Formats: sequence, structure tokens, C-alpha cells
Amino acid sequence: MHFSLNFSPLLPYWPVFLEGAWLTLKMTTVAVFFGVIVGTLVAFAKRGRSRVISRLCAIYIEAVRNTPFLVQIFILYFGLASLGIRMPTFAAAALAMIINIGAYSAEIIRAGLEAVPRGQIEAAECLGLSRWRIGWHVMLQPSIEKVYPALTSQFVLMMQASAIASQISAEELTATANTVQSDTFRSLETYIVVALLYLALSLLIKLVAWAVGEYAFKRRRVLRLAAARAGKPVPDSRRLDAVIKGGAA
Repeated sequence: MHFSLNFSPLLPYWPVFLEGAWLTLKMTTVAVFFGVIVGTLVAFAKRGRSRVISRLCAIYIEAVRNTPFLVQIFILYFGLASLGIRMPTFAAAALAMIINIGAYSAEIIRAGLEAVPRGQIEAAECLGLSRWRIGWHVMLQPSIEKVYPALTSQFVLMMQASAIASQISAEELTATANTVQSDTFRSLETYIVVALLYLALSLLIKLVAWAVGEYAFKRRRVLRLAAARAGKPVPDSRRLDAVIKGGAA
């Protein structure tokens, strides 16, 4: 049996592939932006003084993390439609992604908040800083810096999980591939192209996340340059605070 790859039948479909990739990237961008906001609020609320709100946040996190993403999309798209609330496929998929990434990022950010030394918070309180300033400057910024690699990995996983949105006919990359392979009957070649596009999107997200991290976490860049000039190893994230304190001393 002789078999050879033939990508030529797919050439007319490149605009369709790119449109699906763009929709996937757009859904991921919306989900990441709003999902991190939701996750940050939930992380602080879970650590708050109100036991009721903390318990509700814990229920939300456990419910999302312990149910399949496909079921979550079906609840939003088909379940709400049965109640008379009809959502466009893009809105349903993006909302499901926001809810999902919000729960996962909440736990990641909460872990970063727990890693902030209590002494730093007490020192900020003694200086008379407002709760908002303490939360933003003393707690959130250092914790985000510590857990940023984990958040970036979650963003990539969410982009890949967006393929499930094809089950509600959202015209993202996987749904596009299903249409193309049904038209061309070149299944292997079609999904190879889709795999390469997902790989390109993953690398793009990592590149953008790296650039954002370089801009947002300036002290890492300063420490790396200082270490490079001194000919010493670059300190990892767990030693950043110790290095800074040592330099200040």
C-alpha cells in the first residue's frame, strides 16, 4: 500500500485556516484578559475575612476544576438556551474560557499571595499605607512575578483547550479543520497543518508573555544585567528577594 502526503488540495483553504487561527487567538486573548481579572478578585476574596464569600469562591474553584471543560461549554450554550437565554457561539465559548481560566488562575495567584511574607504586609500597615496600596504594591505585584511562569503555561493550555469550542460550531481552528478535511478528504494533511498552527500560536503566546514579563518585572531585567556584568549566575525567582535584600544591606 503506497501513501504520500499531498498538501496541494489545502492551498485554496489557507485563508480559512488563518481565519480560524485568528478566531482562536481572539478567544484566548479575551479569556486571558478577563480571566486573570476574575482570578485575581477571587484569590483576594478567598483570603478575605468574610467566610461566606471565601466559601463561595472555594465552591466556584472546585466546581470548575473538577468538571470537564466540554460540559461547561454545553451548560452555557445549550443549557442556558433551554431557559430562553441564547448566546452566540463566540460569546459562549469565550465566557466558558473566562470562567475556566478564572478558577485556575485564582489558585495560582492565591499561592503567590500566600508566599508574600507576613512581615512585609505588617511593615506596610505600620507605614500607614491604604489597603488598596498594600494589596497592589506589597501583595499582588510580587506574587504575580513569582507565579508568572505558571500563569503563562495556563494561558497556553487554555488556547489549546479552545479546540473544544468546535463542539458548539464556533468557527475556531479545529472546527475549520473539520470542514476542510470533509471537503478535501485529506484528513492527515489537514490536521498536520492545524497542529503546526497550534504550535505557532503557542509559541506566539509564550513570546508575548515573555515580552510582557520583561516590561512588567523590571527588577528581573536589572538583576539579570547586573549578574551578567559581574559574571555571576542569574538568580532564579526564588532568590530574587534575597538578592535584593542583600544588595540593599
